[in-house]
Amino acid sequence: MLRLLCTIIFVLFAYTSNGAALAVKPVKQPLVLKPDTTRVSVRHFDNAVITAHSKQPEFQYKDDTDTTPSWWDRFWHWFWNLFKPLKLSKHAMSPFLRILLYFLQYLFLAAGLAAVVFLVLKLMGIDMLGVFRRKSMSANLSFTESLENIHDINFDDEIERAVAQHNYRLAVRMLYLKSLKQLSDAHLIKWQIDKTNSTYIDELTNAHQRQLFSSLTLQFEYVWYGEFVIDGQTFKNINTVFQDFNKGIV
Repeated sequence: MLRLLCTIIFVLFAYTSNGAALAVKPVKQPLVLKPDTTRVSVRHFDNAVITAHSKQPEFQYKDDTDTTPSWWDRFWHWFWNLFKPLKLSKHAMSPFLRILLYFLQYLFLAAGLAAVVFLVLKLMGIDMLGVFRRKSMSANLSFTESLENIHDINFDDEIERAVAQHNYRLAVRMLYLKSLKQLSDAHLIKWQIDKTNSTYIDELTNAHQRQLFSSLTLQFEYVWYGEFVIDGQTFKNINTVFQDFNKGIV
């Protein structure tokens, strides 16, 4: 029994000793720094080349020293200075007056921008008031537009009468209706009083003819529904385009 106990103690001691030996980390060898013996060739800038490049306009970087403000900057400087006395004393104002001050500032700004836009559109000849009219301008029609029948109108007489009265908008409308009549007579479209212009365009099977008639429809709608004012020369140009289109209807 004593012998067995000694054997067990000896085995445990040997196992512990081997484990401790295995746990020891190996010693690392010190790193050796190897000097770089590559030969370095030193290069220098060519001062003559630098001087030549510096004289070229592409390599001359100069800031704009003109600090004179433009008229637009001067205008806004003057505009915001109008509110400077109010801003200095706004700490003494009630919250309501401060809100009212901000509101008036942006209101004046919006009014100024609207005035500029209105002036630009006026110079371009666009009647802004006419865009918001609910009722179209009078065209002195000799028939009811909603009940007009293209087969009952003498287009040549109506066009001649409208041109004599310098009512070129009505003359363009007569040109368009005349083209509709010729397309209907050629059985290229099926005219109905309640159809839209885009419906007639879709009914044309010839792609080239459909493209031309779409362009004519756009011109007609600009003049008639957009209430664009045209002169005699403009009408002659439009009339020529309509006549060329009508000649191609077979």
